[in-house]
Amino acid sequence: MRCTRRPAGPWTLAALADTAGVSRTTLAERFVKVVGTPPLTYLKDWRMTLAADLLAESTSTVAAVAHQVGYADAFGFSTAFKRFHGVNPTECRTACRT
Repeated sequence: MRCTRRPAGPWTLAALADTAGVSRTTLAERFVKVVGTPPLTYLKDWRMTLAADLLAESTSTVAAVAHQVGYADAFGFSTAFKRFHGVNPTECRTACRT
């Protein structure tokens, strides 16, 4: 089970640490030291970047993209997407295609 193959997986710090074979504390400390952000912050950022790419490159609905990146519903996804990117998913799709 690898995060890069399953971005929508139910990833928690405990699951990531288990996959890496270390404790949660060790994972968090090493991750911040190497990457510069906590693991779950990185995961959220990666999912939002992936979502923007999916919106720009596919005809999938917002709900389908939300599901692909780990959100249960389009409303929660749209709120998080707008907080991260500054525009809602539909506006992002339109801007990326022009």
